[in-house]
Amino acid sequence: MSTTEAVSAEAQPKSDWEAVRDLPPSAKLVAKVLEYNDQLTQSQLAEETLLPGRTVRYALNRLEEVGVVDARFSFTDARKRVYTLQIE
Repeated sequence: MSTTEAVSAEAQPKSDWEAVRDLPPSAKLVAKVLEYNDQLTQSQLAEETLLPGRTVRYALNRLEEVGVVDARFSFTDARKRVYTLQIE
């Protein structure tokens, strides 16, 4: 195994949920809500989680950093982004 393979193997978590485990509670809640809903906008997530929009935005940023959330532009409103969970 080369050095780069060893480094990338260490960087990869055992599962995607393990990557979420070390995140703040708000990020865990957003991930769970996304698990039960196919795709939601930030405002829909705020409504579902009862969290302030700013907290939802922070949680989504943290989830994107660990690579478990995908964001795409909404087809119905290009000003909004639709978020989906990438954990199987």
